[in-house]
Amino acid sequence: MVYTGYLSNGLQNAEDTEWLPYGDPSDWAHGLAPYDGLELMGGNEQEVQPSLNRVMKNIDYDLALKHPLEHTWTLWHLENDRTKRWAEMLVDVTSFNTVEDFFSVYYFVKPPSDLKIFNDYMVFKKNIRPMWEDDTNKNGGRWILLLDKASRTYIDKMWHDLLLCMIGECFEHSDEICGVVINVRNKANKLSLWTKDSRNVEAILSIGRQIKDMLHLGIMEIQYQVHNDAMLNHGPNVNAIYKL
Repeated sequence: MVYTGYLSNGLQNAEDTEWLPYGDPSDWAHGLAPYDGLELMGGNEQEVQPSLNRVMKNIDYDLALKHPLEHTWTLWHLENDRTKRWAEMLVDVTSFNTVEDFFSVYYFVKPPSDLKIFNDYMVFKKNIRPMWEDDTNKNGGRWILLLDKASRTYIDKMWHDLLLCMIGECFEHSDEICGVVINVRNKANKLSLWTKDSRNVEAILSIGRQIKDMLHLGIMEIQYQVHNDAMLNHGPNVNAIYKL
């Protein structure tokens, strides 16, 4: 039964109220059948509170549940193999564009301290290959940190922290940054941040100072080398145009 005793100023007594039969629920379904699937609101009316289904259909769950990065980044791995050319040893591992996907990748792969000698990790903006000859890199250079005699924990921390600073756009001149590389070697591991224009003195020096500040390097010296010089010379013969 349906109670019809509602008054604007309260409820009247039940004995003074007319009770109507509720009816068979199937009758209600039959009566609403002609409206099934139709928009019942007028064309000029706005939906004050959309239905849950309507909202859920419009949600992009990847964006709703994850935190997007400014750029898409690609992780590369190079494993030394004397039977292959350098470009053949370079492997595109995966790409990521959210904070959550970065950490999924970071904790899935081995830390740098567990890599074999003459193995490298590189993380570069999408469509930039981690080589001097790439169009974006060819006029650039790199800030280099030599992690000689450093503990395994310290090496992994430096790699982790510099990665976060880079993908998190912490640098004032983030648009100048191409990627970061760690080279695992016998005597010393080398961590480097690559920039795209070695002639942009203001940006280069700003990035270098921020590296020292954000990584808390203290008196550790870092050097900036131009890729063109590194292509012609190797090791200690490469001239550093800036030192901090």
